[in-house]
Amino acid sequence: MLDDVVDMRNGPQLPAEDIAPLLAALVRDGERVQAVSLSCGTVWIKRHGDKGRRAIVAVQTAVARLLRLSFVRPSPAETGEGMVKRDLRRMQSFARNGIATAKIIYTSGNAIVLSDVAPTVERRLGELREGQPAAHDDLLVFCSRELGRLHAAGLCHGRPFPRDMFISDDRLGYIDFEEEPEAVMPLATAQARDLWLLFLQLSDRAVDRHQTQDRAYQAWAACASQAAIAELGTMTRSLSRFLWLARLIGRIHMGRDLRQFILATSYLATIHQR
Repeated sequence: MLDDVVDMRNGPQLPAEDIAPLLAALVRDGERVQAVSLSCGTVWIKRHGDKGRRAIVAVQTAVARLLRLSFVRPSPAETGEGMVKRDLRRMQSFARNGIATAKIIYTSGNAIVLSDVAPTVERRLGELREGQPAAHDDLLVFCSRELGRLHAAGLCHGRPFPRDMFISDDRLGYIDFEEEPEAVMPLATAQARDLWLLFLQLSDRAVDRHQTQDRAYQAWAACASQAAIAELGTMTRSLSRFLWLARLIGRIHMGRDLRQFILATSYLATIHQR
């Protein structure tokens, strides 16, 4: 597998027979995220583009200012090559702190080639939900605890969703570092935002929701800084102003995103009122 061909001096190095097919896949106009099967295992090509990105960032920035929600501010807009540099910079920062990430195989322009980290936490949750509901919820709590450990190391992820997590040596690893919230807000705010984003997923997925929410929050708070905990309280108080509107809209159509917002925000706001 890929571990057998890693050269730690210059980054992972592929066997000679894999170089040609990988380069051929890179020059083709493929999908934004593309799996390539090689003799050493599966690798993933991730292509960054800036088409439409600047417009989205501008709109999100305007909304954050209008509603006075600083934690909604988007990460700075970058070109495709700038996004690759961001990916690399953040992956290297995580690695320096002992946090597992995918191995960097190759970079070229707006593309980055990464090792496979399957299975993701997303897939594992899917496997556990029906047959092992207690283990399913334990995994959600584990993710929250590991996020607290990440924050205790002075880091944040920016989009800590189960599809962007994997388990390595009984610890949580992370992929997809497209967001860099600490560049536009204090670190404690970015970490509180991380926890809220995780709870959007966790609150909707948990089989035993209330118990899992309590366990997951306590696991995170046991590791997180007091500054991040305080910022989470400020954040959820601000967000709770919109719960009445979300519930009103939900009477007409309760989409998944709306349901996640209501479940996560109402719980976290209540925690900080106790």
